[in-house]
Amino acid sequence: MSHDMEQTAGDGILANKLLWMCIGVGVFLLIAFIMPTPPSLIETIEKYGFAEKLMEWEVAHTTAEAARKTQIVLGIIPMAVIFFATEAIPIGLTGVLMPTLAYFFHLLPRKMIGKTFAGDAPLFLLGVLAMGVAVVDVGLHKRLASWLLGWTRGFLVPILVLCISMSVVGSFISAHAMCAFMTPVMAAVYFGAVAAGSRGGTVEHDPALAKFLLFSLCFALNVGGVGSPAAGGRNVIMMGFWSEYKVPMDFFTWMKYGLPMVPVLGLLVAVYMLVLFGRKIKTRDLTPGLAAIKEETRKMGKMTYAEYVTLGMLLLILALWIVGGEELGLGGPSLLALLIPVIFKTTDWRKILAGISWDAWFMYCGALTLGALLKESGAAMWLAQSALKIFNTVGMSSGFGLWVGMSALSGLITNFMSDAGTTALLGPIVIPMGIMTGVTGEPWAVGLAVAFATSFAHFLIVGTPNNAIVYGLGVYPDSGEKMIHPMDFLKYGFFLWLLCMAVVWIIGFLVIYNVIGFPEGILETARSVMESGAH
Repeated sequence: MSHDMEQTAGDGILANKLLWMCIGVGVFLLIAFIMPTPPSLIETIEKYGFAEKLMEWEVAHTTAEAARKTQIVLGIIPMAVIFFATEAIPIGLTGVLMPTLAYFFHLLPRKMIGKTFAGDAPLFLLGVLAMGVAVVDVGLHKRLASWLLGWTRGFLVPILVLCISMSVVGSFISAHAMCAFMTPVMAAVYFGAVAAGSRGGTVEHDPALAKFLLFSLCFALNVGGVGSPAAGGRNVIMMGFWSEYKVPMDFFTWMKYGLPMVPVLGLLVAVYMLVLFGRKIKTRDLTPGLAAIKEETRKMGKMTYAEYVTLGMLLLILALWIVGGEELGLGGPSLLALLIPVIFKTTDWRKILAGISWDAWFMYCGALTLGALLKESGAAMWLAQSALKIFNTVGMSSGFGLWVGMSALSGLITNFMSDAGTTALLGPIVIPMGIMTGVTGEPWAVGLAVAFATSFAHFLIVGTPNNAIVYGLGVYPDSGEKMIHPMDFLKYGFFLWLLCMAVVWIIGFLVIYNVIGFPEGILETARSVMESGAH
């Protein structure tokens, strides 16, 4: 059975694109235009200045009209999730739909809508996708596979090495970069393994193995985000909030709380994927794939000019990501992946354009538009406030209950908007909440809870660039077809999200918080700053 037939077989109701299109549009119309505007929504956007801001932008003229605009954003969210998950319309087109709706319903100023498609993050992803094309074109991915996994044998050892090493590496250098480097590597290992087991000259594909390898890579890199401040801007943002309350945390202190969980989370990913896919995988030995790549690498001989240029480009971009800071951002260095291969004549410009997954790029840009709509309209604030009221009614207003509740909320929101955006939204809300509880260790404890959970954007394709990268670059080498379906993220990622949250709740909150403890006086210092209004 061919891989594309097997992938769509059994989709059942998910294959009915027209049905899901009608459901998505119906839910949007119901929430945006039919349901009455909740009084609490009007109160929130008025209290926190969102209505005033929308009126200043001439997006709305009254508070009631501003609330209606926010309600339209709330209607877009479930429709976007349905479309992204089911591909009721092509996934890239769903991305284009987000700014289209923002323009036609005048939900944001026009200049702000355009920036979501031309900011640092879109250019970063564009460069990363081009980087993947350049690496594969010169064959460098085979050498990377040989260097990183060539010493392993069998099935279990390569996966354990992959998941644990990638989670740790993802704590200190760009997980997105590693995802771009390693996705073609996983595709090459996959193809070598299935080709070795095929007979009669025809490759017999094993879609379960393809998904298994790509999701193992993606999820392992995701969970590494808890390990250190270097793992992502979200961690640095939270550290900035603490500094405003005169209780700063340094790099190595963060590592004491976060890094011990990383190998556990990496091992969890490996075990989860093995249990989930174990019986579905037909090709049970990766050794032929790894051996085939080593043999191909041997036949390639010494590294060629094109490989040296491409490797130099990867190292240069990685170094610029680390040291470039605010001035260069992530997008600036990433764009070198479009320029260097063409200028140094290692990869043809047309080949780069043809190889980039524009579907993944448009999808991610649309997700950024949706995130901006959530943040600027007050929709995200209203959702957060509504969740906080629920936490209070069920006795989760302080200590362990607050940490669990806020981390769960943070983990959910980060699947819909950027991790940095989630931390920027919730940080100013939860830090004062933590201080007011009077629990020892606040506001570090609740701040870490929120930041840790933003690493677990497992179950929506738009949750993190890692997801978009494995979707965009994960293609069958012989046919170019996608190895992953957008619905697969929800299918395989949601339960893993729950397990990762449980690790943080048990190992993080109950063990590490108690074993490491918190410095004396941080609660009192933060409380005095809050009461004085100095921040």
